[in-house]
Amino acid sequence: MMSSIIEAVLKELNKYDIESVEEVYLTVGEMTYLGSEQLEFAYEILTQDSILKGSKLVIETEKIEVMCNNCGYTGGIKYLESGEEDESYHTQLPIISCPQCSSQVEVVKGRSCVVKSVKAVERDV
Repeated sequence: MMSSIIEAVLKELNKYDIESVEEVYLTVGEMTYLGSEQLEFAYEILTQDSILKGSKLVIETEKIEVMCNNCGYTGGIKYLESGEEDESYHTQLPIISCPQCSSQVEVVKGRSCVVKSVKAVERDV
């Protein structure tokens, strides 16, 4: 995943005369299950031989938001509470349903991973 993100950023940066990159801003949805620490580690390793070397990866988490066609609810979901003895909870996907009427919902936010912006320094002409 991080290789694809870096490739897309570098492709966009090739359109400009960039001296250096300071920060890359990434929005990661909760439902992607991409861990910030893993993304940051992969970013640091995979940018070593590019103009992105030394830049900071800034990650913003996008909360899950759902929409219910049955009752009209739009908003966040409820999370299942897990007892400490149930370690398998972290590897299972939660059942997402309307917190008001328990109907099926459409996930409208929280599934994407998007580069929001890049803070770069252009070369002086």
